[in-house]
Amino acid sequence: MTTPQYRDEHRAPALAVPPTAHGLYDPAAEHDACGVAFVATLRGTPGRDIVDAGLTALLNLDHRGAVGAEENSGDGAGILTQIPDAFVRDVVDAELPPAGHYAIGTAFLPQDAHAAQAAVRGVEAIAAEEKLDVLAWRDVPVTADLVGPSARASMPVFRQLVVADPARELAGIDLDRRAYRLRKRAENELGLFFASLSARTLTYKGMLTTAQLEPFFPDLSDPRYASEIALVHSRFSTNTFPSWPLAQPFRSIAHNGEINTVRGNRNWMAAREGTLASDVLGDLAPLLPVCSDGSSDSASFDEVLELLHLSGRPLPHAVLMMIPEAWENNADMDPDLRASTSTTRRSWSRGTGRRA
Repeated sequence: MTTPQYRDEHRAPALAVPPTAHGLYDPAAEHDACGVAFVATLRGTPGRDIVDAGLTALLNLDHRGAVGAEENSGDGAGILTQIPDAFVRDVVDAELPPAGHYAIGTAFLPQDAHAAQAAVRGVEAIAAEEKLDVLAWRDVPVTADLVGPSARASMPVFRQLVVADPARELAGIDLDRRAYRLRKRAENELGLFFASLSARTLTYKGMLTTAQLEPFFPDLSDPRYASEIALVHSRFSTNTFPSWPLAQPFRSIAHNGEINTVRGNRNWMAAREGTLASDVLGDLAPLLPVCSDGSSDSASFDEVLELLHLSGRPLPHAVLMMIPEAWENNADMDPDLRASTSTTRRSWSRGTGRRA
C-alpha cells in the first residue's frame, strides 16, 4: 500500500504574492488536511444549482485530497445531499410513498455475484424482521474505468435499497430510526456497508479524487438531481489507509482533522454498551458495537453522534455532547450553560452518561 502524498500538479497553483489576511482568512492558520465545504439555501425549495455549487466547491478542494502512486486512485471524495425526490421517482422502478415516507441508501455489495445475491437476501430478511418493506433495489450506474488499479481492485458493486414502513406511517427521523436498525444489523450480521440509509439524506462517495466523483456517479450530473443542501469532502487519509467505505461524508458529518483521543473514546464507548438503552430505538443489543472495527476516527465520531441523535436528542445537543463548549475561562457564559457543559464534559470523559 502506498503512502498518500501530493503530486506537484495536485497542489494549488503557485501565487506570485502570498495571500494576506482578509475577512475570516488568516494565512497563519494554513494546514494540510482534508477539505470540507457546505452549500445551502434558505429559499425553501431544492435546486440543481445547490448540487452544482457543492460539486464546484469539491473541485476547488482538490489540493486538500491525496493520491498515492496512482494519480487516478484518490484517498476519497463524496457528497451528501437531501434525497432528490423527483429524480428518485423517475429512476426507481417502484411505486413510492410521499417524500419522507421512504428511505434510500447505497449498499456496497461484494464483487462476486453469488456473494452479492446472498447479501441482498440477507438484507431483505433483516428488513422483514425490522418491519420494513423492501420496495426496490436499483443498480447505481458508474463509470468504473475512471479509477486506477488499486481503487478498481477493491471497488464494490453499488446498489441502492429503498424501504418503507408497511403502513406508510413512519416518516423522517422516525423512519430513519427503523432504517438505522436495518443498517447496523446488516453491518454486524452480514459485514455489509451502506454509505447511508435515510429518509432525509443521500450520500455518494468512494475512493475517488475530487474530479472523479461526478463523472464516476452519473446520477450527480442529472438535471433532476436537486437539493437544498450539499456537504462535500476531499480526503487526505492520515490514520487509516484509503478505502471505499472510509471516504466522506459519513451519515451525519464530514470531518477535517484528527481526533487524537480516539482510542480512549472508543474504549469508553465500548465500556458503556452494556448499560445503553433507548426507548425510541428499541433493543440495542443487535446494533452493537456502536463503533465499527477498522473504522477511522471520523467514522467513529459519526457513529456515536448518529446514535445520540437518533435516540431522541436534537442534533445541536448531540454535537455539544460530542464536543462540549469550552467553559473554564469563559466569564460571559450563562451559569446554567456552564453547569450543563461542564457536567457533560465530565460525564462523557469519565463514562457516566448511560442512556443512549
